Formats: sequence, structure tokens, C-alpha cells
Amino acid sequence: MARERTRPKLVTVASVEEKSESPQSANRRQARNLFETAYEKIESLIINCELRPGRRLSIQELQNVSGFSRTPVHQAVSRLADDTLIIVRPRLGLQIAPIDLARERTLLRLRGDLERFVVQLATERSQSSHRNQLLYMSRLLRERRASLTVDTFNVLDRHIDKLILSAAGEPFLEHTLRPLHTIFRRIGWIHHTQLLPSAGLDTTIDCHLAILEAVANRHEDAALRGTNELIEFVGSMFDAIEREVDPGLLDASLTLSV
Repeated sequence: MARERTRPKLVTVASVEEKSESPQSANRRQARNLFETAYEKIESLIINCELRPGRRLSIQELQNVSGFSRTPVHQAVSRLADDTLIIVRPRLGLQIAPIDLARERTLLRLRGDLERFVVQLATERSQSSHRNQLLYMSRLLRERRASLTVDTFNVLDRHIDKLILSAAGEPFLEHTLRPLHTIFRRIGWIHHTQLLPSAGLDTTIDCHLAILEAVANRHEDAALRGTNELIEFVGSMFDAIEREVDPGLLDASLTLSV
């Protein structure tokens, strides 16, 4: 009786790396992933004002509200402090950075300059894989625009920002723009939920569609026009927020206790 021949096991680069990875490297990778997840969770809580601007809290309270243990929360707080989104007050705990409209108007000018530079690079450097993903995100926005909430849009927006930065191919820009994106997502959340809760997201979606499709098709002028329209739209939010929003929502420390 002939012996059944067994097929050789397929060896891939991933399987070789998995076998060769030391326990110490695996632990470091796991810790890194946990830190990134904790950071994104706390960042989201800041954006949707579940962690109210100006609120003071301890590390333990932040652990409780985020659901993460002390080490990843400490690491996330360190980065968020560098991003000027959390203020660390020695012996007094933490404070979620209040919304300073004058400061953020100034930062919007910086964001505009950086965004224009990024879309120019992305238009020049994007590979076919980037362009396919950009067009996919464009289709997704078109298909879901009628049902998108601010929170679900912000999830997609984070992916869009990462994709355009990846296409630009300059890691330095990611570290510079990441906190700016968070600052203005929080402004956008307040604008859409507190001032125009029934108005929908059509304007911001249209701006993002213009940028996605222009970068994907290598139309630099159109990408810059879309970026300018987006920055102008964000800028238009400030006067209305300053005029109509309760200052206590911008800085919890201003809330009067009765």
C-alpha cells in the first residue's frame, strides 16, 4: 500500500516572524497595542465631551471611565499632555484642556497650512493602493451620508486622516497633525450637537468627498480647493459657538454651583 504523501507546510514571512519573535518582543508589542487603544479611547471621550472640557479628575477616575489599567492610561495621559489635550497638575491630578476659542482660531491657521501641504504631498506620492482606499472611503461616505451621526462620522474621519497622511509619506506630519485633528473634532462635535443637531453633516461630508476624490485622481488644485473649503467651514463655527454655547460647556470650571 502506497504511503500517502503529505503536502509541505506553507512557510510565510509572517509565520517566520511569529516563530522568531521573542517573548520580550511579543510583550512589548502587546503593551504598545494596549497603549494605542487606551489613547484612542480617551481621545474619543475628549472629542465627544464625555470628558468635559475643563473637568478635573484623577488617574484612577480616568481608569474607571476608560476601562483601562494604570499603565496604559499613564502612557496615554503622557501623550495627551504633549498634545495639549490634558493638563497634568502636580499633586492636583489632571484636567481636560478647556476650549479656548481664541487659541483654537489661531491653531486653525496652522492646521490649514499643514493640511494644504499634506494633500499636495498625498496627491504627488500616493500609490495605487492608497488611491483605491481613498475612492473606497468616498463611496462609503456617499452611501452612508443620510444615516451618519457625528460620532460615526468622526470614526470614518480618523481613518481618512490616517489614509491621507499615509499617502503623503511623511511620518513627522502625523505627530504634528494628530492633536490638531482632535482639537477640531471636538469643536465640530459641539457645533453639530449643540447648535445644529438636526442640520446634518452635508457640508463637512461634501468637503471631505472633494478632498478624497481629488487626491485619488491626482488633481492637486481641486484637493487644495476642498481643503480650503473645509478649513473655512470649521472657521465659521467659532462665532456661533462663542455667541450661543454655554461657556460651562467649553470649560467645566466656569460652571456655577447652585
